[in-house]
Amino acid sequence: MSVSDLRGRFEGLFERDVTLVLAVLGVLYLAYILAGVAFGYGLRGQLNAIANLTFYVGVFGMLALALNLHWGYTGLFNIGIVGFMGIGIYTTAVVSKPAAAGGAAQVGGLGLPLFVGVIAGVVVAGLFGLLVALPALRLRADYLAIVTVAFSEIIRFTMMSRTFQTFTVPDTIDLWLFSFDPAPDTIGLGGGGGLILNYTNPLEALLRILFLWDPYLGFVSFVEENVISNNPKPVLDGLLYGVFLLIGVGLYYALLSRTGKSPFGRVLKAIREDEDVANALGKDTDRFKLTAFVLGAALMGLGGILWYSARGSVTPPSFRPNITFFIWIALIIGGAGSNTGSFLGGALFAGVLYQGPRYVKNLVQTAFELGSAPRNFGEAMAGFASLDPMPFILYTLDSVSQLRLVIMGVVLIWLMHNRPEGLLGHRKETASSVDLARPRSGGSSGKATAADGGDER
Repeated sequence: MSVSDLRGRFEGLFERDVTLVLAVLGVLYLAYILAGVAFGYGLRGQLNAIANLTFYVGVFGMLALALNLHWGYTGLFNIGIVGFMGIGIYTTAVVSKPAAAGGAAQVGGLGLPLFVGVIAGVVVAGLFGLLVALPALRLRADYLAIVTVAFSEIIRFTMMSRTFQTFTVPDTIDLWLFSFDPAPDTIGLGGGGGLILNYTNPLEALLRILFLWDPYLGFVSFVEENVISNNPKPVLDGLLYGVFLLIGVGLYYALLSRTGKSPFGRVLKAIREDEDVANALGKDTDRFKLTAFVLGAALMGLGGILWYSARGSVTPPSFRPNITFFIWIALIIGGAGSNTGSFLGGALFAGVLYQGPRYVKNLVQTAFELGSAPRNFGEAMAGFASLDPMPFILYTLDSVSQLRLVIMGVVLIWLMHNRPEGLLGHRKETASSVDLARPRSGGSSGKATAADGGDER
């Protein structure tokens, strides 16, 4: 097999991956739309549901891809994902928030442009990844997991700390190439109350950079006059932000796919399979693991920025460990080691397990006039004594958040028993980027005999 044949195989594999992704997303969106039509959902409700679905498909797909770099490629057991997400968004907030304005927004920031804050958030998340990785990567997988989850909890409690709630900054901050005067006298992490994200809306900032803000406002006015008369801008904002998020996931996917096929990625996979062998072959495995961990941490920081930056506020309880476990479930569903599987796992987790129960609840409440739910499980079960299932149904709908966790647990147990490798995990990969087949004796065909491990076809 020549190098051009190998390149063609990679390109064919990429095309099949894209087709598979589009097919799954198409089925997911079609199911949401048909369910909305069947239950009489209005156009605004439909668009809002699609916007929410697109958003969560994007963020879970992106974070599952970042985790795949750690676990699927390198075998690093990181369960502190949410800590790096928190570092990313809090750093962005501190850098880009304007001066303190009193009231709920009394904690100010440095007032720098939002894109500077995003870059700072990604860089700081990567630096904290370096800080964690230096002492921890020599540990076995289970001890590394303990270190990372402890790190994420330390970050969360630091966000809640009164010590870092507010602190003063000097009148002039000297950076490497320039000095600037920060707008506020005090900045901080906001303590338990969190931070108001009163910087420029991320979507508006991006559209202004692309010189599309005025055309977008014109489109919003057209929709308001002809399609949705009741303030369509929040719904359209959500849809467009989700679309940009999916574009970002596509770039993420291309970057990690290229990394996986590069010599760097092949060393990471060798470390995953047997670090001692990779070390014996002359590879500095500590350096490779350190690089992979820092890159993954930076990508997780970016994922946190994209998740929370448009919410208007951020609080420490948003960064509890359950978000980390959600991302792990998404990766397990898709299959570790496969970028396509990681994204599909994130999409299926977001559409079926995370948003699905909420969407069903909203559909049922829209289609039917339901009474108030029972206050506890006992009252819900009491209706069966009179053959009335409605109290139990109402209680179930009202407790959809808890039911969602039960469904996730059942799915995870089923996967562990029946398909532990996930949907697309453990793919066979080409071992070399060059043709290693031995030519036939006396010929120039370039194919090895069957005895030499070649292909007789």
